[in-house]
Amino acid sequence: MDPIDTGSGSILRQPKAVWATAGASVVAFMGIGLVDPILPSIAEGLDATAGQVSLLFTSYFLITALAMLVTGFVSSRIGGRRTLLLGLALVVVFAGFSGTSGSVGELVGFRAGWGLGNALFVSTALAVIVGAAAGGSAAAILLYESALGLGMACGPLLGALLGDANWRYPFFGTAALMAVGFACIAAFLKEQPRPARKTSLLDPVKALGHGGLASTAVSAFFYNYTFFTVLAFTPFVLDMSPYRSGAVFFAWGVLLAVFSVIVAPRLQKRFGSLRVLGGSLVLLAVDVLVLGHGGHTAAVACTVLSGALIGVNNTVYTELALGVSDAPRPVASAGYNFVRWFAAAAAPFFAPRIEEWSDVHMPFTVAAVTAVLGALVVLVRRRLLTAEAEELRPRHATEDSVGVFAN
Repeated sequence: MDPIDTGSGSILRQPKAVWATAGASVVAFMGIGLVDPILPSIAEGLDATAGQVSLLFTSYFLITALAMLVTGFVSSRIGGRRTLLLGLALVVVFAGFSGTSGSVGELVGFRAGWGLGNALFVSTALAVIVGAAAGGSAAAILLYESALGLGMACGPLLGALLGDANWRYPFFGTAALMAVGFACIAAFLKEQPRPARKTSLLDPVKALGHGGLASTAVSAFFYNYTFFTVLAFTPFVLDMSPYRSGAVFFAWGVLLAVFSVIVAPRLQKRFGSLRVLGGSLVLLAVDVLVLGHGGHTAAVACTVLSGALIGVNNTVYTELALGVSDAPRPVASAGYNFVRWFAAAAAPFFAPRIEEWSDVHMPFTVAAVTAVLGALVVLVRRRLLTAEAEELRPRHATEDSVGVFAN
């Protein structure tokens, strides 16, 4: 499939409401990697250790994981537009407060509030884009994936450009951009139809009783530990200036975007989703081993290369999560994300402590092991995953894909 032409029309011919939501989504995804190049600067500015600063990711994603149980509950009651605006308002407030932090404890707390706002916004954004987009759900999903990749690529770059002057500036910059996004959505997006059935807080947990969805979530849990070891711990290992670190993670994000949107679908079509996922996880394990045990040049190269493998994995995991369960897609996605984002919270917490207990190489060895464990779950459960995906694909082909958070 051409990345621009979905067969139903160009993804570039969209209503203003879609562009407003997609633009705000780019900024929301930027917030994930924004602090990457300035982690050492934050540690220096607040007289904090690497382990303390890494809690910026832990608090953010811990709240994000818990918020997965809440987002569907909220949006099914107040509507998509109001949920988006509530999420954006929280990000504006807490991103701004983050820039005023006087201690690492305050900053960690403000990042938690930011995570709640981001979860409310991003988990609802795809549903809104699908509902308002021209060209069908395929065009909407592609537009959403493009926003994700662009945001993940630009986040570190913005962090480097503003953070080189002062580590506080990226937070203020994000707050300002999100305020613009709030104004655009308020102006251009009309209220979306509410679901016929209201989502309860326990629906995502109940959905995990499905074997295929549970297997996908567990495999993604192990994979996300590897992913966020690279994202949160590597900046301390590279030990580069904000500009250079930002450039490395910008290149990483570009590969993530290209392989997620363009390469992964082609690989899936040729080799099948499970083979692509298993092979990519094994390659990621090798990549992080070289990253952790090689020299500085190898660490830079493997950091960038990991973006390609992460992009492939993100796409395949999302499709599995939305295709193997008979639960409504928003509910299945919330349950899946509820499990996997706990690993995103755990990796930044444990990686610096593993280094303290052993050496700088061991966190990457552990990350390689978790990537292999993710591949083993896919291997052991492949028959269930394949059978369920094939059985449910015709039914889901006619449904809108909604409720995905950050792949």
